[in-house]
Amino acid sequence: MTGLRIEERPDRLVVTLDRPEKRNAIDADLIGELHEVCAELEARPRLLLLTGGAEGIFAGGADIGQLRERGRLDALAAINQAAFARIRALPMPTVAAVDGPALGGGAELAYACDLRVCTDRAVFGQPEVRLGILAGAGATHRLPALIGEARAKELLFTGRRVDAAEALRIGLVNRVVEPAGLLAAAHALLDEIAKGSALAVRLTKLAVDAPPAAHPQLDLLSQAVLFEDEEKHRRMTEFLERRRSR
Repeated sequence: MTGLRIEERPDRLVVTLDRPEKRNAIDADLIGELHEVCAELEARPRLLLLTGGAEGIFAGGADIGQLRERGRLDALAAINQAAFARIRALPMPTVAAVDGPALGGGAELAYACDLRVCTDRAVFGQPEVRLGILAGAGATHRLPALIGEARAKELLFTGRRVDAAEALRIGLVNRVVEPAGLLAAAHALLDEIAKGSALAVRLTKLAVDAPPAAHPQLDLLSQAVLFEDEEKHRRMTEFLERRRSR
């Protein structure tokens, strides 16, 4: 891969955007590589940590040079949207570690992840309307779900940027840390997730992301599967034994 660096760990993939000369702008080649990552994680579900390689930059947005030349058929092909939707639908939880600007498509890539950890110099923004387009890779529905309709509309209508402090206050990110501690904080969050049963975590994500009409039936079915899982019996037995030994 030329636009991504990938580190494999037993329980996770660490995927780093690696186009520093282009401020990690998201072009068609990078989208193709993200699809490859998704295929790997769909075939062998693991946690995902997604971050920017260049210090002080997550992703400066889509490649404007390519966007300028795209026509209506390119828009209908959902080039970025399809990849980000695939990331959103990955079986196991995903964390975006954001340092510096996450703008346009870069912000939408971060929104596609389940959780976001950022540095105190992170900036999020959707400048699309100022370029004559809309945020078409997920922000129009993911941003309202994250921060509420009114706040999302303000940011989408104006293109105003949000700094790390505001992002934490409005619920756009889960944690804000110093730049030197970003990856450690993201891994620590994934480590906490990894303490749970992998199947329970996977089914919990499936339930949370399901449409309202799927509940409570999906919850009941998922719980029925987990009640018969050997991992559930082992974990509950260990819990009871620890309590008796106190």
